Amino acid sequence: MKKVFNVSNRLPVTIGKTIRKSAGGLVTAMEGIQNDYRLQWVGWPGNVIGSSRQNDIRTHLHDDYGYIPVFLSHHQIECYYNGFSNSTLWPLFHYMPNFTRFNEEWYAHYIKVNKAFADIIIENAVQNDLIWIHDYHLMLLPGMLRDRNSNLKIGYFLHTPFPSYEVFRCHPNREALLHGLLGADLIGFHTFGYLRHFRSTLLRILGLESEIDSILSENHRTHFGVYPIGIDAQKFQKELNSRTHRKYLNKYRDIFQNRKVVLSVERLDYTKGIPRKLDAIELFLQRHEHPEDIVFIFVMVPSRGEVEEYQQLLNTVELRISQINGKYSTITNIPLHFMHQSVSFSELCALYALADVCMVTPLVDGMNLVAKEYIACQKNNFGVLILSEFAGAAQELFSAIIVNPYNIDQVSNAIEQAIEMTDDEKEQRNQPMAKRILRYNAKHWAKTFIDDLSDCSSSSESDITRSAALETIKPFIHAQKIALFLDYDGTLCEIRKKPEDAAPNRAIKALFELMVQCHSVDFYLISGRSKPDMQNWFFEYPFTLICEHGFFYRLPSDTKWQFFNSDADLSWKEQVSEIFELYCEMTPGSFIETKTASIVWHYRQADPEFGSWKANQLMVELYEMLSNLPVEIHHGKKIVEVCSTQISKGRAVEYFLQQHAYDRVLCAGDDLTDESMFRLKRPEIISLKIGSGNTLAQYKIPTPQQFREYLQKFISAKINRDKEI
Repeated sequence: MKKVFNVSNRLPVTIGKTIRKSAGGLVTAMEGIQNDYRLQWVGWPGNVIGSSRQNDIRTHLHDDYGYIPVFLSHHQIECYYNGFSNSTLWPLFHYMPNFTRFNEEWYAHYIKVNKAFADIIIENAVQNDLIWIHDYHLMLLPGMLRDRNSNLKIGYFLHTPFPSYEVFRCHPNREALLHGLLGADLIGFHTFGYLRHFRSTLLRILGLESEIDSILSENHRTHFGVYPIGIDAQKFQKELNSRTHRKYLNKYRDIFQNRKVVLSVERLDYTKGIPRKLDAIELFLQRHEHPEDIVFIFVMVPSRGEVEEYQQLLNTVELRISQINGKYSTITNIPLHFMHQSVSFSELCALYALADVCMVTPLVDGMNLVAKEYIACQKNNFGVLILSEFAGAAQELFSAIIVNPYNIDQVSNAIEQAIEMTDDEKEQRNQPMAKRILRYNAKHWAKTFIDDLSDCSSSSESDITRSAALETIKPFIHAQKIALFLDYDGTLCEIRKKPEDAAPNRAIKALFELMVQCHSVDFYLISGRSKPDMQNWFFEYPFTLICEHGFFYRLPSDTKWQFFNSDADLSWKEQVSEIFELYCEMTPGSFIETKTASIVWHYRQADPEFGSWKANQLMVELYEMLSNLPVEIHHGKKIVEVCSTQISKGRAVEYFLQQHAYDRVLCAGDDLTDESMFRLKRPEIISLKIGSGNTLAQYKIPTPQQFREYLQKFISAKINRDKEI
């Protein structure tokens, strides 16, 4: 069993006269993998421990919990923790440079504390142990460990956003911090956006070019990954069935009966945008016809009370809440209930279950687990999640009402929308979010990261792409009998994010009407689309329809679909479905489309760079897994498709060319699925690729719009030529 040193600023304990274990998201995640790895936690115990107690505390923590403490002095805590970590890095990473303060003494102590962590790890770790370092407090630690023991596997995860280069470059120690991180074998982020900013920063500050998933620096390869942290959803669901939960829930229902409850749970921190949230609530109360029917509950956990900015924030929030309550309170209702304190887990779950709406509207947030906790508690009465687009959770919880927290009017309208939402729509929104939260829990997050860290290697591959120059094509108007084999998506129609949005628009319908008038040309629509799509969209036109890349066809004079090859082997579909499901799990926004003779993984709604990265990984795996099966693998426009080798567009074209003696044939397409047409070597065929990229086609046209214009000119000229004859 592999040993993992889990390294964080704080150990999950509270030390007083006794030692008490603390809870938290990271604790939950690590507890979930204790059966798979031997865990050793390294961190500051939270208090200043006098030298007389240190040996006893060290022994107690090691023997009872498996923890290794890093003892810090008052001055180190003030400089390293309150100073450099929370007054320099925290605001900068959250796009608030106005709160950022720099002090050289703070940085000197930051170096010393990171070195103290390195000393303890080097003292205890052996070759091939896994070191997992967490968060902005320890950015120099990976590099320090790499310099002292290159045989360790070092992982680093950033729990905050990584800001854009323009923000990060403000930091006076920016180069040292980046070099420190590059000591890791694997660096993880909550979202691909944060990874993208990191790569951009490496390029612009250190001048280091990186691949999308790794970088080679000083003969060491650092891998990158996206790992959205989850929660222990089962723990919440278990609490919902407890007697204590029912007691609190019934109590709160009695207090707030006949009123809609809007809940906010957050640390009192300037990154949470609380004053702006209060502005939006006040605007809502001004507009709402019956404000006395709504109650807003604020649970604000105290945070960094010794820092001046946080004291000022508390004063501002308390004043604004008093002003709003003074203006909108009635004898029977106080609109805003404010608690500047922590609540028990049972109370929190009861508030989550009670709330009709939960507002999670930070100005910026690495992930924000409150959003996931709220959805996990929507078991009986579905509530509505209002979620800031600047929270990392917004990259996963697509069905929430996503808002810009800087847009007060939009947030106010979102509250109204949430309150008026029907039960059916609430359920429809919550179910996919709840399913994802249950599946991608805290244990899944931790295990995925550690497994990837274990598998890290220094191998890399380079992809060299070349682009052919655009050439002009000449129409063949004087030919007597002509056939056009036209792909649809990406050729006649622009690629849409959702496949169903690609139905023929006005421009395409106008082109089709013109094609109908051209009797000397046979038109074939040859697409990867399914029969229902082809039937619904093109049935009215006298075209030969070929769907699923040549598996079915339907003649203009016939209403029935026919097989090109009814004996094609499709036994591979189940195996392919399983790996596609895996990549759907790894790639938020992707989905699977299953057809009769093919399976398609779409990533048009995923982040474009992240989706492309995962698609390339998928292609490699498919080639290895399916090398002995009768399939073809295509990487098309935002899709990866697997279909039978016994069918192809090229074979379909050949079939019809054998049936008819055409003088000239045009084959047009946009991606790899069309290359089988372009591969045909017949003197009468002209091949045309729409878009960029390597191709066997003879000519290129840049866009579907330009291709439609070309077809319009060609067909119009052909119609006029036929009239002259």
